[in-house]
Amino acid sequence: MMNRQIKAALAATTILVASSATALADDPQYGGTMHLKWGTLDTADFHRHTGTISLTHPFVETLTSISADGQPRGMLAENWTISDDGLIYTFDIREGVLFHNGREMTAADVLANFERIKREVSGGWLTSALDKVASMEAPDDTTFVVTLSEPFAPFLNLIAEAWIIAPETPGWDETITQPIGTGPFTFDSWVPQLEIVGERFDDYWMDGQPYLDGVVFDVREIADASLALRAGDFHAATIPLSAVSAAEDDPEIGVQFRADTSWYFLSFNNRNPNPPFDNVRVREAVAHAMDRKTLMTIHSGRFAIDSNQMVTEDSFYYDETIAAEDRHGEADLDRARAILEEEGVDPSAVTVQMVSEPNSRLSGPVVQTLQQLGFQIDNRAYDDLGFQRRLSEYDWDIFPGGSGPRNDIFLRYVRFMSDGPNPGLWGGVQDAELDAMITDAISTADPQESRRHYLEAWQRIMDNYYTVVLGHAPAAYGIRSEVNDFTVAFNTSAHRVDGGLAFAWLSQ
Repeated sequence: MMNRQIKAALAATTILVASSATALADDPQYGGTMHLKWGTLDTADFHRHTGTISLTHPFVETLTSISADGQPRGMLAENWTISDDGLIYTFDIREGVLFHNGREMTAADVLANFERIKREVSGGWLTSALDKVASMEAPDDTTFVVTLSEPFAPFLNLIAEAWIIAPETPGWDETITQPIGTGPFTFDSWVPQLEIVGERFDDYWMDGQPYLDGVVFDVREIADASLALRAGDFHAATIPLSAVSAAEDDPEIGVQFRADTSWYFLSFNNRNPNPPFDNVRVREAVAHAMDRKTLMTIHSGRFAIDSNQMVTEDSFYYDETIAAEDRHGEADLDRARAILEEEGVDPSAVTVQMVSEPNSRLSGPVVQTLQQLGFQIDNRAYDDLGFQRRLSEYDWDIFPGGSGPRNDIFLRYVRFMSDGPNPGLWGGVQDAELDAMITDAISTADPQESRRHYLEAWQRIMDNYYTVVLGHAPAAYGIRSEVNDFTVAFNTSAHRVDGGLAFAWLSQ
Protein backbone atom coordinates (compact mmCIF):
# COMPACT_ATOMS: atom_id res chain seq x y z
CA MET A 1 0.00 0.00 0.00
CA MET A 2 2.86 2.36 0.82
CA ASN A 3 4.17 2.10 -2.73
CA ARG A 4 0.86 3.22 -4.19
CA GLN A 5 0.65 6.13 -1.76
CA ILE A 6 4.14 7.32 -2.68
CA LYS A 7 3.41 6.97 -6.38
CA ALA A 8 0.13 8.85 -6.06
CA ALA A 9 1.81 11.65 -4.14
CA LEU A 10 4.56 11.96 -6.74
CA ALA A 11 2.07 12.02 -9.58
CA ALA A 12 0.00 14.69 -7.87
CA THR A 13 3.08 16.81 -7.24
CA THR A 14 4.16 16.53 -10.87
CA ILE A 15 0.73 17.52 -12.18
CA LEU A 16 0.51 20.45 -9.76
CA VAL A 17 3.94 21.81 -10.70
CA ALA A 18 3.36 21.34 -14.41
CA SER A 19 -0.01 23.05 -14.20
CA SER A 20 1.31 26.04 -12.26
CA ALA A 21 4.20 26.48 -14.67
CA THR A 22 1.87 26.42 -17.65
CA ALA A 23 -0.40 29.02 -16.07
CA LEU A 24 2.30 31.66 -15.72
CA ALA A 25 1.47 33.20 -19.08
CA ASP A 26 -1.00 32.65 -21.89
CA ASP A 27 1.40 32.68 -24.83
CA PRO A 28 4.94 31.29 -25.01
CA GLN A 29 7.71 33.85 -25.30
CA TYR A 30 10.69 33.44 -27.60
CA GLY A 31 14.27 33.88 -26.51
CA GLY A 32 16.70 32.97 -23.80
CA THR A 33 19.15 30.12 -23.25
CA MET A 34 18.15 27.36 -20.87
CA HIS A 35 20.87 25.87 -18.65
CA LEU A 36 20.39 22.29 -17.47
CA LYS A 37 22.22 19.83 -15.24
CA TRP A 38 20.82 16.73 -16.82
CA GLY A 39 22.73 13.48 -17.38
CA THR A 40 26.06 12.55 -18.94
CA LEU A 41 27.50 11.86 -22.37
CA ASP A 42 30.24 9.39 -23.25
CA THR A 43 30.53 9.91 -27.02
CA ALA A 44 29.35 12.21 -29.81
CA ASP A 45 28.69 9.09 -31.89
CA PHE A 46 25.17 8.72 -30.58
CA HIS A 47 24.72 5.30 -32.16
CA ARG A 48 27.42 4.09 -29.77
CA HIS A 49 26.17 6.02 -26.74
CA THR A 50 25.45 3.66 -23.85
CA GLY A 51 24.51 6.10 -21.08
CA THR A 52 21.26 7.93 -20.49
CA ILE A 53 19.16 9.31 -23.34
CA SER A 54 18.83 12.61 -21.50
CA LEU A 55 21.17 14.53 -23.77
CA THR A 56 20.59 13.06 -27.21
CA HIS A 57 16.97 13.66 -28.21
CA PRO A 58 17.18 17.50 -28.28
CA PHE A 59 19.78 17.15 -31.06
CA VAL A 60 18.88 13.92 -32.89
CA GLU A 61 15.49 12.27 -33.10
CA THR A 62 13.99 8.83 -33.66
CA LEU A 63 11.08 7.19 -35.44
CA THR A 64 9.24 6.64 -32.18
CA SER A 65 9.21 8.61 -28.94
CA ILE A 66 8.41 7.34 -25.45
CA SER A 67 5.59 9.56 -24.30
CA ALA A 68 4.65 10.73 -20.81
CA ASP A 69 2.66 7.53 -20.19
CA GLY A 70 5.54 5.27 -21.23
CA GLN A 71 4.01 4.25 -24.57
CA PRO A 72 5.66 4.73 -27.99
CA ARG A 73 4.28 7.50 -30.18
CA GLY A 74 5.30 8.70 -33.61
CA MET A 75 8.11 11.25 -33.92
CA LEU A 76 9.93 11.04 -37.26
CA ALA A 77 7.43 8.34 -38.20
CA GLU A 78 3.91 9.80 -38.33
CA ASN A 79 2.40 6.35 -37.97
CA TRP A 80 3.03 2.68 -38.69
CA THR A 81 1.35 -0.64 -39.32
CA ILE A 82 2.35 -4.11 -38.13
CA SER A 83 1.49 -7.28 -40.02
CA ASP A 84 -0.76 -9.84 -38.33
CA ASP A 85 2.16 -12.20 -37.77
CA GLY A 86 4.15 -9.46 -36.04
CA LEU A 87 7.01 -9.62 -38.54
CA ILE A 88 6.59 -6.64 -40.89
CA TYR A 89 6.68 -3.03 -39.63
CA THR A 90 5.81 -0.37 -42.20
CA PHE A 91 6.57 3.21 -41.13
CA ASP A 92 5.16 6.34 -42.77
CA ILE A 93 8.02 8.84 -42.56
CA ARG A 94 7.11 12.40 -41.66
CA GLU A 95 7.45 14.76 -44.63
CA GLY A 96 9.14 18.16 -44.52
CA VAL A 97 11.64 17.27 -41.77
CA LEU A 98 15.02 18.95 -42.33
CA PHE A 99 18.42 17.97 -41.07
CA HIS A 100 20.40 20.75 -39.43
CA ASN A 101 22.35 21.23 -42.68
CA GLY A 102 19.10 22.11 -44.48
CA ARG A 103 18.61 18.86 -46.40
CA GLU A 104 15.24 17.11 -46.21
CA MET A 105 15.24 13.77 -44.46
CA THR A 106 13.88 10.77 -46.37
CA ALA A 107 13.25 7.10 -45.75
CA ALA A 108 16.65 6.40 -47.35
CA ASP A 109 18.29 8.26 -44.48
CA VAL A 110 16.36 6.19 -41.97
CA LEU A 111 17.49 3.03 -43.75
CA ALA A 112 21.12 4.19 -43.75
CA ASN A 113 21.03 4.75 -39.98
CA PHE A 114 19.47 1.38 -39.22
CA GLU A 115 22.04 -0.28 -41.48
CA ARG A 116 24.89 1.57 -39.76
CA ILE A 117 23.65 0.54 -36.32
CA LYS A 118 23.27 -3.08 -37.41
CA ARG A 119 26.68 -3.10 -39.13
CA GLU A 120 28.84 -1.05 -36.79
CA VAL A 121 27.39 -1.18 -33.29
CA SER A 122 27.82 -4.14 -30.97
CA GLY A 123 26.81 -4.40 -27.34
CA GLY A 124 24.44 -1.43 -27.35
CA TRP A 125 20.73 -1.25 -26.54
CA LEU A 126 19.67 -2.02 -30.09
CA THR A 127 21.84 -5.08 -30.68
CA SER A 128 19.13 -7.58 -29.72
CA ALA A 129 16.46 -5.75 -31.71
CA LEU A 130 18.44 -5.53 -34.93
CA ASP A 131 19.62 -9.13 -34.61
CA LYS A 132 15.98 -10.01 -35.33
CA VAL A 133 15.90 -7.94 -38.54
CA ALA A 134 15.79 -10.11 -41.66
CA SER A 135 15.57 -7.22 -44.13
CA MET A 136 15.04 -3.46 -44.38
CA GLU A 137 14.06 -1.30 -47.32
CA ALA A 138 12.97 2.20 -48.29
CA PRO A 139 10.73 1.66 -51.34
CA ASP A 140 10.08 5.41 -51.61
CA ASP A 141 10.97 8.65 -49.83
CA THR A 142 8.26 8.32 -47.18
CA THR A 143 8.12 4.58 -46.50
CA PHE A 144 10.48 2.47 -44.39
CA VAL A 145 9.85 -1.26 -44.04
CA VAL A 146 11.46 -3.61 -41.54
CA THR A 147 10.93 -7.37 -41.73
CA LEU A 148 11.84 -9.41 -38.67
CA SER A 149 12.89 -13.04 -38.65
CA GLU A 150 10.60 -13.68 -35.65
CA PRO A 151 8.25 -11.60 -33.53
CA PHE A 152 10.00 -9.13 -31.22
CA ALA A 153 7.56 -7.46 -28.85
CA PRO A 154 9.78 -4.55 -27.64
CA PHE A 155 10.68 -3.34 -31.15
CA LEU A 156 8.72 -0.06 -31.19
CA ASN A 157 9.94 0.88 -27.73
CA LEU A 158 13.57 0.08 -28.44
CA ILE A 159 13.82 2.07 -31.66
CA ALA A 160 13.02 5.17 -29.61
CA GLU A 161 16.81 5.10 -29.16
CA ALA A 162 17.67 4.48 -32.83
CA TRP A 163 18.87 7.98 -33.65
CA ILE A 164 18.43 9.28 -37.20
CA ILE A 165 21.54 11.22 -38.22
CA ALA A 166 22.44 12.63 -41.65
CA PRO A 167 24.81 10.16 -43.37
CA GLU A 168 27.00 13.10 -44.45
CA THR A 169 27.78 13.72 -40.78
CA PRO A 170 31.55 13.98 -40.11
CA GLY A 171 32.93 10.61 -39.03
CA TRP A 172 29.98 8.59 -40.37
CA ASP A 173 32.25 5.86 -41.75
CA GLU A 174 34.25 5.59 -38.52
CA THR A 175 33.33 7.58 -35.41
CA ILE A 176 30.85 10.44 -35.58
CA THR A 177 32.26 13.64 -34.13
CA GLN A 178 29.63 16.28 -34.98
CA PRO A 179 26.17 14.70 -35.36
CA ILE A 180 23.81 16.38 -37.80
CA GLY A 181 20.31 15.61 -36.61
CA THR A 182 16.73 16.83 -36.90
CA GLY A 183 16.12 17.93 -33.29
CA PRO A 184 14.97 21.32 -32.05
CA PHE A 185 18.60 22.27 -31.29
CA THR A 186 21.83 21.86 -33.23
CA PHE A 187 24.76 20.02 -31.65
CA ASP A 188 27.27 22.87 -31.73
CA SER A 189 29.96 21.94 -29.24
CA TRP A 190 30.78 19.35 -26.61
CA VAL A 191 33.57 19.56 -24.07
CA PRO A 192 33.68 16.19 -22.26
CA GLN A 193 33.09 16.46 -18.51
CA LEU A 194 32.13 20.12 -18.98
CA GLU A 195 29.24 21.12 -21.25
CA ILE A 196 27.21 20.65 -24.43
CA VAL A 197 25.98 23.74 -26.25
CA GLY A 198 23.17 23.82 -28.79
CA GLU A 199 21.41 26.61 -30.68
CA ARG A 200 17.82 26.88 -31.83
CA PHE A 201 17.14 25.19 -35.18
CA ASP A 202 14.98 27.74 -36.98
CA ASP A 203 13.62 25.20 -39.49
CA TYR A 204 12.51 22.60 -36.95
CA TRP A 205 9.51 20.58 -38.09
CA MET A 206 7.26 21.42 -35.12
CA ASP A 207 5.63 24.63 -36.30
CA GLY A 208 6.86 27.67 -34.34
CA GLN A 209 9.04 25.61 -32.00
CA PRO A 210 11.37 25.63 -30.16
CA TYR A 211 10.93 28.86 -28.23
CA LEU A 212 14.38 28.96 -26.67
CA ASP A 213 17.40 30.48 -28.42
CA GLY A 214 19.58 27.69 -27.15
CA VAL A 215 20.40 25.11 -24.49
CA VAL A 216 23.48 24.40 -22.42
CA PHE A 217 23.89 21.04 -20.66
CA ASP A 218 26.38 20.93 -17.80
CA VAL A 219 27.85 17.41 -17.92
CA ARG A 220 30.22 17.70 -14.98
CA GLU A 221 29.73 15.08 -12.30
CA ILE A 222 28.14 17.17 -9.57
CA ALA A 223 26.80 15.26 -6.58
CA ASP A 224 24.20 17.88 -5.64
CA ALA A 225 23.14 20.58 -8.09
CA SER A 226 20.34 21.91 -5.90
CA LEU A 227 22.30 24.85 -4.47
CA ALA A 228 23.41 25.93 -7.94
CA LEU A 229 19.80 25.58 -9.09
CA ARG A 230 18.56 27.77 -6.27
CA ALA A 231 21.30 30.31 -7.03
CA GLY A 232 20.09 30.52 -10.64
CA ASP A 233 23.09 28.82 -12.26
CA PHE A 234 20.72 26.22 -13.73
CA HIS A 235 17.14 26.55 -14.92
CA ALA A 236 16.53 22.82 -14.44
CA ALA A 237 18.55 20.11 -12.75
CA THR A 238 18.38 16.65 -11.30
CA ILE A 239 18.50 16.96 -7.53
CA PRO A 240 19.05 14.40 -4.76
CA LEU A 241 15.96 13.22 -2.96
CA SER A 242 17.54 14.57 0.22
CA ALA A 243 17.31 18.07 -1.31
CA VAL A 244 13.63 17.86 -2.27
CA SER A 245 12.24 19.34 0.95
CA ALA A 246 14.51 22.40 0.74
CA ALA A 247 13.62 22.87 -2.92
CA GLU A 248 9.91 22.59 -2.15
CA ASP A 249 10.32 25.35 0.45
CA ASP A 250 11.91 27.66 -2.12
CA PRO A 251 9.22 29.75 -3.88
CA GLU A 252 11.45 30.00 -6.96
CA ILE A 253 11.73 26.22 -7.41
CA GLY A 254 9.19 23.61 -8.46
CA VAL A 255 9.86 19.89 -8.07
CA GLN A 256 8.83 17.26 -10.58
CA PHE A 257 9.33 13.50 -10.46
CA ARG A 258 10.05 11.10 -13.29
CA ALA A 259 7.20 8.64 -13.91
CA ASP A 260 9.32 5.48 -13.80
CA THR A 261 11.57 4.60 -10.88
CA SER A 262 15.22 3.63 -10.60
CA TRP A 263 15.93 0.30 -8.95
CA TYR A 264 18.82 -0.39 -6.59
CA PHE A 265 20.58 -3.68 -6.05
CA LEU A 266 23.60 -5.55 -4.76
CA SER A 267 25.28 -7.48 -7.56
CA PHE A 268 27.92 -10.18 -7.53
CA ASN A 269 30.67 -10.90 -10.04
CA ASN A 270 28.98 -13.70 -11.96
CA ARG A 271 31.37 -14.04 -14.89
CA ASN A 272 34.60 -14.63 -13.00
CA PRO A 273 33.67 -15.06 -9.32
CA ASN A 274 36.32 -15.33 -6.66
CA PRO A 275 35.84 -17.82 -3.82
CA PRO A 276 33.76 -17.90 -1.71
CA PHE A 277 31.31 -15.89 -3.86
CA ASP A 278 31.28 -18.62 -6.50
CA ASN A 279 29.11 -20.46 -3.96
CA VAL A 280 25.43 -19.52 -4.32
CA ARG A 281 24.84 -20.14 -0.62
CA VAL A 282 27.47 -17.56 0.31
CA ARG A 283 25.69 -15.03 -1.90
CA GLU A 284 22.46 -16.02 -0.17
CA ALA A 285 24.10 -15.36 3.20
CA VAL A 286 25.04 -11.83 2.10
CA ALA A 287 21.44 -11.25 1.00
CA HIS A 288 20.13 -12.35 4.41
CA ALA A 289 22.46 -9.83 6.09
CA MET A 290 21.23 -6.83 4.14
CA ASP A 291 18.63 -4.68 5.88
CA ARG A 292 17.17 -3.40 2.66
CA LYS A 293 14.49 -1.23 4.27
CA THR A 294 17.14 0.65 6.26
CA LEU A 295 19.48 0.80 3.26
CA MET A 296 16.80 2.31 1.05
CA THR A 297 15.71 4.74 3.75
CA ILE A 298 19.32 5.92 4.02
CA HIS A 299 19.40 6.25 0.23
CA SER A 300 15.98 7.75 -0.49
CA GLY A 301 14.40 8.82 2.78
CA ARG A 302 10.61 9.18 2.63
CA PHE A 303 10.67 8.29 -1.07
CA ALA A 304 12.08 4.78 -0.58
CA ILE A 305 10.00 1.96 -2.09
CA ASP A 306 10.44 -1.55 -0.73
CA SER A 307 10.53 -4.35 -3.31
CA ASN A 308 12.22 -7.64 -4.14
CA GLN A 309 11.66 -7.14 -7.88
CA MET A 310 13.13 -4.99 -10.62
CA VAL A 311 9.77 -3.21 -11.00
CA THR A 312 7.34 -1.68 -8.52
CA GLU A 313 3.86 -2.97 -7.76
CA ASP A 314 2.10 -0.71 -10.27
CA SER A 315 3.95 -2.44 -13.12
CA PHE A 316 2.36 -5.09 -15.34
CA TYR A 317 5.47 -7.20 -14.71
CA TYR A 318 5.24 -7.14 -10.92
CA ASP A 319 4.20 -10.41 -9.24
CA GLU A 320 2.31 -10.60 -5.93
CA THR A 321 3.35 -14.21 -5.30
CA ILE A 322 7.04 -13.40 -5.59
CA ALA A 323 6.47 -10.49 -3.22
CA ALA A 324 4.64 -12.68 -0.70
CA GLU A 325 7.39 -15.31 -0.77
CA ASP A 326 10.12 -12.74 -0.15
CA ARG A 327 13.08 -14.45 1.53
CA HIS A 328 14.87 -11.25 2.45
CA GLY A 329 12.22 -8.81 3.56
CA GLU A 330 13.89 -8.57 6.97
CA ALA A 331 17.61 -8.70 7.74
CA ASP A 332 18.78 -11.86 9.51
CA LEU A 333 22.45 -11.72 10.50
CA ASP A 334 22.20 -14.91 12.51
CA ARG A 335 20.92 -16.80 9.48
CA ALA A 336 23.69 -15.28 7.36
CA ARG A 337 26.39 -16.33 9.84
CA ALA A 338 24.93 -19.83 10.09
CA ILE A 339 25.07 -20.31 6.31
CA LEU A 340 28.69 -19.13 6.17
CA GLU A 341 29.58 -21.59 8.93
CA GLU A 342 27.73 -24.43 7.15
CA GLU A 343 29.72 -23.68 3.99
CA GLY A 344 33.02 -23.62 5.86
CA VAL A 345 33.67 -19.93 5.16
CA ASP A 346 35.76 -17.88 7.58
CA PRO A 347 34.84 -14.27 6.68
CA SER A 348 37.86 -12.87 8.52
CA ALA A 349 40.09 -14.59 5.98
CA VAL A 350 38.28 -13.00 3.00
CA THR A 351 38.89 -9.49 1.67
CA VAL A 352 35.87 -8.44 -0.39
CA GLN A 353 36.75 -6.43 -3.50
CA MET A 354 33.91 -3.91 -3.71
CA VAL A 355 33.33 -1.38 -6.49
CA SER A 356 31.16 1.66 -5.82
CA GLU A 357 30.03 4.90 -7.40
CA PRO A 358 31.22 8.27 -6.10
CA ASN A 359 29.00 9.76 -3.40
CA SER A 360 27.05 6.49 -3.16
CA ARG A 361 24.69 6.53 -0.19
CA LEU A 362 24.59 2.72 -0.28
CA SER A 363 28.27 1.80 -0.24
CA GLY A 364 28.98 2.83 3.37
CA PRO A 365 26.08 0.90 4.95
CA VAL A 366 26.82 -2.12 2.73
CA VAL A 367 30.46 -2.08 3.86
CA GLN A 368 29.35 -1.91 7.50
CA THR A 369 27.00 -4.86 7.02
CA LEU A 370 29.71 -7.00 5.41
CA GLN A 371 32.05 -6.08 8.26
CA GLN A 372 29.41 -7.22 10.74
CA LEU A 373 29.65 -10.64 9.10
CA GLY A 374 33.42 -10.52 9.64
CA PHE A 375 34.59 -9.79 6.08
CA GLN A 376 37.54 -7.50 5.33
CA ILE A 377 36.62 -4.85 2.74
CA ASP A 378 38.58 -3.16 -0.04
CA ASN A 379 36.09 -0.61 -1.38
CA ARG A 380 37.14 1.38 -4.47
CA ALA A 381 34.98 4.28 -5.66
CA TYR A 382 35.21 5.49 -9.28
CA ASP A 383 33.59 8.21 -11.37
CA ASP A 384 30.74 7.39 -13.76
CA LEU A 385 32.85 6.06 -16.62
CA GLY A 386 35.54 4.64 -14.34
CA PHE A 387 33.34 2.32 -12.34
CA GLN A 388 31.75 0.95 -15.52
CA ARG A 389 35.19 0.16 -16.91
CA ARG A 390 36.20 -1.52 -13.65
CA LEU A 391 33.03 -3.58 -13.57
CA SER A 392 33.68 -4.80 -17.11
CA GLU A 393 37.03 -6.23 -16.00
CA TYR A 394 35.30 -8.73 -13.69
CA ASP A 395 38.01 -8.66 -11.04
CA TRP A 396 35.70 -7.63 -8.20
CA ASP A 397 33.23 -9.34 -5.86
CA ILE A 398 30.34 -7.04 -4.93
CA PHE A 399 28.81 -3.89 -6.41
CA PRO A 400 26.00 -1.85 -4.80
CA GLY A 401 24.44 0.12 -7.63
CA GLY A 402 21.33 1.36 -9.35
CA SER A 403 19.78 1.60 -12.80
CA GLY A 404 17.26 4.09 -14.15
CA PRO A 405 14.16 3.85 -16.34
CA ARG A 406 14.25 2.03 -19.63
CA ASN A 407 11.96 2.31 -22.63
CA ASP A 408 10.87 -1.32 -22.27
CA ILE A 409 11.12 -4.00 -19.56
CA PHE A 410 13.32 -5.97 -21.97
CA LEU A 411 16.04 -3.35 -21.58
CA ARG A 412 16.29 -4.33 -17.91
CA TYR A 413 16.33 -8.05 -18.59
CA VAL A 414 18.66 -7.94 -21.59
CA ARG A 415 21.58 -6.93 -19.40
CA PHE A 416 21.32 -10.31 -17.66
CA MET A 417 21.74 -12.11 -20.98
CA SER A 418 25.05 -13.71 -21.94
CA ASP A 419 25.52 -11.31 -24.88
CA GLY A 420 23.61 -8.38 -23.36
CA PRO A 421 24.81 -4.76 -23.50
CA ASN A 422 26.78 -3.29 -20.58
CA PRO A 423 26.30 -6.37 -18.39
CA GLY A 424 28.92 -5.31 -15.83
CA LEU A 425 26.44 -3.84 -13.36
CA TRP A 426 25.08 -7.34 -12.85
CA GLY A 427 28.40 -9.16 -13.03
CA GLY A 428 28.26 -10.43 -16.60
CA VAL A 429 25.81 -13.31 -16.16
CA GLN A 430 26.42 -16.28 -18.46
CA ASP A 431 23.34 -18.52 -18.23
CA ALA A 432 21.95 -20.23 -21.34
CA GLU A 433 18.73 -21.25 -19.59
CA LEU A 434 18.10 -17.68 -18.47
CA ASP A 435 18.84 -16.47 -22.02
CA ALA A 436 16.18 -18.83 -23.35
CA MET A 437 13.56 -17.60 -20.87
CA ILE A 438 14.13 -13.96 -21.83
CA THR A 439 14.15 -14.84 -25.52
CA ASP A 440 10.79 -16.60 -25.10
CA ALA A 441 9.43 -13.47 -23.41
CA ILE A 442 10.24 -11.22 -26.37
CA SER A 443 9.23 -13.72 -29.04
CA THR A 444 5.50 -13.66 -28.39
CA ALA A 445 2.88 -11.04 -29.11
CA ASP A 446 0.75 -12.28 -26.19
CA PRO A 447 1.38 -9.91 -23.22
CA GLN A 448 0.37 -12.49 -20.61
CA GLU A 449 2.62 -15.16 -22.08
CA SER A 450 5.48 -12.67 -22.29
CA ARG A 451 4.93 -11.72 -18.65
CA ARG A 452 5.00 -15.39 -17.60
CA HIS A 453 8.38 -15.93 -19.27
CA TYR A 454 9.80 -12.75 -17.74
CA LEU A 455 8.70 -13.86 -14.27
CA GLU A 456 10.30 -17.27 -14.81
CA ALA A 457 13.50 -15.46 -15.71
CA TRP A 458 13.28 -13.25 -12.64
CA GLN A 459 12.78 -16.27 -10.38
CA ARG A 460 15.92 -17.83 -11.85
CA ILE A 461 17.87 -14.63 -11.23
CA MET A 462 16.69 -14.64 -7.63
CA ASP A 463 17.39 -18.34 -7.07
CA ASN A 464 20.96 -17.94 -8.32
CA TYR A 465 21.52 -14.66 -6.46
CA TYR A 466 22.98 -12.99 -9.52
CA THR A 467 21.73 -9.79 -7.94
CA VAL A 468 19.72 -8.86 -4.86
CA VAL A 469 17.15 -6.07 -5.11
CA LEU A 470 17.38 -3.46 -2.37
CA GLY A 471 14.44 -1.33 -3.52
CA HIS A 472 13.27 1.52 -5.71
CA ALA A 473 13.18 5.30 -5.68
CA PRO A 474 11.95 8.05 -7.99
CA ALA A 475 14.20 10.70 -9.48
CA ALA A 476 13.61 14.34 -8.60
CA TYR A 477 14.07 17.38 -10.82
CA GLY A 478 14.11 20.98 -9.75
CA ILE A 479 12.64 23.49 -12.23
CA ARG A 480 12.98 27.24 -11.68
CA SER A 481 9.85 29.38 -11.76
CA GLU A 482 10.91 31.27 -14.89
CA VAL A 483 10.72 28.01 -16.87
CA ASN A 484 7.35 27.28 -18.47
CA ASP A 485 5.88 24.18 -20.13
CA PHE A 486 8.88 21.95 -19.39
CA THR A 487 7.71 18.63 -17.99
CA VAL A 488 9.51 15.49 -16.89
CA ALA A 489 8.01 12.31 -18.25
CA PHE A 490 8.48 8.55 -18.10
CA ASN A 491 12.23 8.50 -18.63
CA THR A 492 14.98 11.10 -18.47
CA SER A 493 14.79 12.29 -22.06
CA ALA A 494 14.91 16.09 -22.24
CA HIS A 495 12.88 16.05 -25.48
CA ARG A 496 10.01 13.90 -26.66
CA VAL A 497 7.14 14.27 -29.09
CA ASP A 498 4.71 15.33 -26.34
CA GLY A 499 6.95 17.51 -24.19
CA GLY A 500 10.41 18.61 -23.16
CA LEU A 501 12.74 21.27 -24.50
CA ALA A 502 10.91 21.93 -27.77
CA PHE A 503 7.94 23.12 -25.70
CA ALA A 504 9.85 24.98 -22.97
CA TRP A 505 10.10 28.75 -22.75
CA LEU A 506 11.50 31.30 -20.31
CA SER A 507 9.60 34.20 -18.79
CA GLN A 508 11.49 37.32 -19.81
